[in-house]
Amino acid sequence: MESTYDVEATVARQEWTTAFGELMGQLADCFPRRDSRLLAREMTQAMLMELERRNCWTLSEALGHDGPHRLQHFLSRGAWDHDAARDRLAAWACGQLADEQAVLVLDETGDAKSSTDCVGAAHQYSGALGGVGLCQVAVHLTYASPRGHALVDRELYLPAGWAEDEERRLLRHVPDEVCFATKLQLAITMLHRARALGIRARWITGDEVYGGLELRRAARALGFDYAMAVKTDHRATTATGRHPAAESARKVPRRAWMRTGHGRKADRHYDWALIDVLADDAPEGYASASGHSFLVVRRHRYTRELSFYRCQSATPVSLAHLVDIICTRWKIEENFQGAKDHAGLDQGQVTCWNSWMRWSLISVSDWLSEPERCSALGANRLRALVLNDRSRQPAWHVPPDAGRPGHKTRPRRVPDVAWAPGVRVALCHRFTTVR
Repeated sequence: MESTYDVEATVARQEWTTAFGELMGQLADCFPRRDSRLLAREMTQAMLMELERRNCWTLSEALGHDGPHRLQHFLSRGAWDHDAARDRLAAWACGQLADEQAVLVLDETGDAKSSTDCVGAAHQYSGALGGVGLCQVAVHLTYASPRGHALVDRELYLPAGWAEDEERRLLRHVPDEVCFATKLQLAITMLHRARALGIRARWITGDEVYGGLELRRAARALGFDYAMAVKTDHRATTATGRHPAAESARKVPRRAWMRTGHGRKADRHYDWALIDVLADDAPEGYASASGHSFLVVRRHRYTRELSFYRCQSATPVSLAHLVDIICTRWKIEENFQGAKDHAGLDQGQVTCWNSWMRWSLISVSDWLSEPERCSALGANRLRALVLNDRSRQPAWHVPPDAGRPGHKTRPRRVPDVAWAPGVRVALCHRFTTVR
């Protein structure tokens, strides 16, 4: 007789299989050849296996290939349209999570590298590395709504030294139309793409790297409201004149500060204040007085450290709501962590432009799944069942073509029902409903 554990795990697998088939169906016509379409499906499923490392060598072994050459060719020279696949994935994920009040979150992450031979690799700052190091840096976009959140777009940052080096560009097959762009400009490119795809979202948020005037003006031109972090030396115009943000914060009455309580990870030891300011980012042809512009101040309750956020809304909005939008920014950190831990986002040993674009795309596609189908499974209960039953170990599988001449038999480790990809989606539902 099947236990509740077996039934729930089986249902989870069936639900995931249906969602995965729907997802891959969205990408079918991006692959002109049937073999490349099937290889994309196999590679995506292999990246969901419980592997210590994910790269072309380990994935090929898991799939029973003779070597990494098929996957390497698929990533670097295979004939398929990864830009169209990116747009399809973004539209599908945002359609599953669609909400008129959704938030687009901008942030960057870095992947440590051992050589500058990898496209875009240079000695540069990365928050993921905790300082300056040899790494690749990419700007990402997350779609967040009450139904879940998911990475939906990315752009590789090409440092000026790379963008100007014709020899390195040629060796790593960087397209001629790609030139140097700041992280702010890469973010604007993704926002334009999101709007062109018809993605439904109201807000944009991000850290101070993306709080510059150029992006805020572009956001208003695209019809987005925003709540962006700005630098501590930011100056804003109030009814009494133009002042540094810190000076304006000192004038806030004591009773005007709002105290927050518990956050997702721990207590929020912050007080918040809202200051009316005049807009400084009206696009050409827009009335500067349209909408509502604010400077939000965050003060640590004990250290008194100040942070500042520039906000613009087409309609009146409360301080509490703006605080919720600002705190949504941390959802992209959860996406980074999950995509790196479970989908190998930072593990691809790829050096060329196409290879990086395609590896990151497949990693993101692994992270996507339909949230409502997972929420009905009682995810937290299933998580406890799986984590408390370590006796159910993954099965070993011999590839069906193992007996053909010249084929070296490699048993590969694949998940059984308890560790199926669908169960993994359920396990992480408490942290993010989308993968």
